[in-house]
Amino acid sequence: MFQVTGNDVGEVSETMSEDRQRLLSLLTELSFERRKVTLASGRESDFYIDVRNTALHPEGNVRCGRLLWERLMASGPEFTAVAGPSIGADPLIAAIAYTSWLANQPVPAMMVRKEAKGHGVGGLIAGARHIPEGSAVAVVEDVLTTGGSALRCIENIRRCGYNPVRLIVVVDREDGGREHVETSAQIPVEALFSRSDFIEEASL
Repeated sequence: MFQVTGNDVGEVSETMSEDRQRLLSLLTELSFERRKVTLASGRESDFYIDVRNTALHPEGNVRCGRLLWERLMASGPEFTAVAGPSIGADPLIAAIAYTSWLANQPVPAMMVRKEAKGHGVGGLIAGARHIPEGSAVAVVEDVLTTGGSALRCIENIRRCGYNPVRLIVVVDREDGGREHVETSAQIPVEALFSRSDFIEEASL
């Protein structure tokens, strides 16, 4: 597992702080909207955030990858691969894989479909060919609302013979998703940002 020691601790901490503030600014500018919207869960909300608009931005992609990678390496269960529900998490897991390579700690990424394809070789997961069955997997999600999408992804990962050990999300909307996932899937959940980060940022 990646370790930070000595003088590197302060340097990494400073970099993470800078990355976090800049990513929050990008998310607020590119992804956040303060308006009434009906979410995929059917609930109504007074704000909307589409992390993909930031994760697909050149700078946003790099900073998402670095922050997610550093958070994953800093604490929590060890893992062999990262995975996330397609298509929302696709740019995030790719960014993590790229960042891990630069850090000389290469971690492969897997895209998890909602359901198996009806053509080609089928399958619920893309990218799993060289990842041993039973491997520990860190699950990544862009936005956590009620937790339904994350739980479906976790279940599909388990169905394919892998062991999801944690969930990390870019934004937790604080709509009960964290508690739902932790109770139902029995894995810890972490978030880079929450609702309060954006409501406060937008009102400045």
